[in-house]
Amino acid sequence: MNTDSLTDTSALAPEDAARHARKEARRNQLLRAAGAVLQDKRSDEMSMQDVAHEAGVSVGLIYRYFTNKDALLLALIVTVLDELTERVPAAVAAAGEDPVERVSAAFTMYCRVIDENRQATLITYRESKSLTAANRTHIKSREVESVRPLVEAIQEAVRSGAFVELDAELLAYDLVLLAHGWALKSWYFEPQHTFDSYVRGQLRLVLAAAVAPERRRARSARGPASGEARKSAPRAVPESVHEPAPGPSRESAPESTRDEETRHDR
Repeated sequence: MNTDSLTDTSALAPEDAARHARKEARRNQLLRAAGAVLQDKRSDEMSMQDVAHEAGVSVGLIYRYFTNKDALLLALIVTVLDELTERVPAAVAAAGEDPVERVSAAFTMYCRVIDENRQATLITYRESKSLTAANRTHIKSREVESVRPLVEAIQEAVRSGAFVELDAELLAYDLVLLAHGWALKSWYFEPQHTFDSYVRGQLRLVLAAAVAPERRRARSARGPASGEARKSAPRAVPESVHEPAPGPSRESAPESTRDEETRHDR
């Protein structure tokens, strides 16, 4: 799980920055320990003693960072939302001015953060219902905030004419669910796809429906980029939004892979 701090400490004095770094390192250690415990236990079965044992610290030290188990679980979930809120807008900004590239970059980074935090994503789906009502409301608010850059990129693509008229929020949450699907159904997808082929395949499907016909015709008229151009400037958008993604089909997957569906808790 990626629990590195996203806090800017550049304005702190050196000794304060060092103290902050030590505190963040300890906090992240405790979050990783809680995540490890929750691989085998539900949150209502997990105790602070379990977390302390996993982290190799005293129970009292945990309470210096988290007031109770609910606060610990909340922090574990919010860590991923913090990372999305930080990294997705940066990816959009780095994608340039093309609106389709910006949507593709936002989705790709959303998927990457989920991939790097699969365990916390699974815990969010499984355990968020055990949080207090106030903390569940907080998570919903933070999730909406984390999805906003994706919604705005889609709205920009619609306004520019690059996308057909569509419901930007509906498409954004479709993309969020596709990103979560990589974590939730990795047992199914990983035998057939790499992370990159999964993202490219999902983008082909979505963009084939979302990109305006005029945009597709203009892109086809320009022709594919040369090999050297592709090497020097890799694109977030797949070369074609018309054709299905390459990769083995479910029918071509090994028999053992197809049989896994009956052995997993859906």
